[in-house]
Amino acid sequence: MGLMKFGCFLWLCVVGLLGLGSLCGVRAGDIVHDDNRAPKKPGCENDFVLVKVQTWINGQEGREFVGVGARFGTSIVSKEKNANYSLLTLSNPRDCCSPPKKKLEGDVIMVERGNCKFTTKANVAQDAGASAVLIINNQKELYKMVCEPDETDLDIHIPAVMLPKDAGVSLENMLLNNTSVSVQLYSPRRPVVDIAEVFLWLMAVCTILIASYWSAWSAREAAIEHDKLLKDASDEHEDTKGRSFGGVVEISVTLAILFVVVASCFLVLLYKLMSDWFIELLVVLFGIGGAEGLQTCLVAILSRVFKSAGQSFVKLPFLGAVSHLTLAVTPFCITFAAVWAVYRNVSFAWIGQDILGIALIVTVLQIVRLPNLKVATVLLSCAFLYDIFWVFISKYIFHESVMIVVARGDKSGEDGIPMLLKIPRMFDPWGGYSIIGFGDILLPGLLVVFSLR
Repeated sequence: MGLMKFGCFLWLCVVGLLGLGSLCGVRAGDIVHDDNRAPKKPGCENDFVLVKVQTWINGQEGREFVGVGARFGTSIVSKEKNANYSLLTLSNPRDCCSPPKKKLEGDVIMVERGNCKFTTKANVAQDAGASAVLIINNQKELYKMVCEPDETDLDIHIPAVMLPKDAGVSLENMLLNNTSVSVQLYSPRRPVVDIAEVFLWLMAVCTILIASYWSAWSAREAAIEHDKLLKDASDEHEDTKGRSFGGVVEISVTLAILFVVVASCFLVLLYKLMSDWFIELLVVLFGIGGAEGLQTCLVAILSRVFKSAGQSFVKLPFLGAVSHLTLAVTPFCITFAAVWAVYRNVSFAWIGQDILGIALIVTVLQIVRLPNLKVATVLLSCAFLYDIFWVFISKYIFHESVMIVVARGDKSGEDGIPMLLKIPRMFDPWGGYSIIGFGDILLPGLLVVFSLR
């Protein structure tokens, strides 16, 4: 039992504190960026915004690409209906460091990065009559286009957008294989609050309430059973007064501090080793924990209906006495977790992730408890300092927010760690998910459980 409690505590460290601050700090695909390393000056003071490049091939709507607007040039309209349809033209010469061989009449010109400054390309395109310039990066990533400190020729009145290399290849193929390719450039604004965030908040609150009341009710049931045993037991059982209820981990002050230290070490480990294989390992661990949590919740609920199955047991090697109800439910839980793991990248996989996550949170709140207000104060204070450090202060040490990088999975090519509840953003033109980490639910839940007990 001691090993099980220690494992539960480590799991709480891993899945709990990894998610602190993620509701407000992490949003998939932030569209407005500021960069103090690229200071603003007159003629070069735009925010870096993501830009949608919608293509139209021979009058039919085509693919959509995403680029980033430059620090210089005119700002890009936010509404699609206000974005002009303009013909796309391939620059000749490709780098647009010298005037194009033919005059442009309001076309959007596509140029390659390199051989001269970004502002030079924009000025040349503007003088040739272009309405906008798309600069194709020589890498798959996007790059922030800024002005040189000594630049003065910044009277640029057309938008400049950088696209990744693969988008440039696709656009060039469109131009070579079709008679007419037009584009629209616009940067839609995100709503201040998406309804998905409301549902996410409700889901988190309901999870805390269900787990808290369930835990308090279970504690009262155990106390009543304990009192009955004391009344009916013989003298040989009188020493049970000093025992805690089985299967419960009570956090001490030492464990509260260790809680944050272990979580910090694991967070740094994730940050340094973030890769596809490491995310796969986390998916496996989350699937095991989620399946165990789902089994615990289902057995507890169904045992009220199928009392005989819940109270009849069979002995199994290595596992000991296991109820028939647990044997019946376990295959379903394992299959559910396995199906989610295999199909976790499909559009509706967030539903399975949320079910497994909620079941895991509820189970942890049944096992881990705060014994007194002193421990609760130490734990929440340490968690607060942990959150502030890894979300905000870590930027000055690692040059980026470690917590946000790990939560997003920026270095893995994946959607991020699975220890999150998430809901698709419903009215956001950029899509993505609103997410909240398990720590944002577990820590308030521990406090509410303590208050109810």
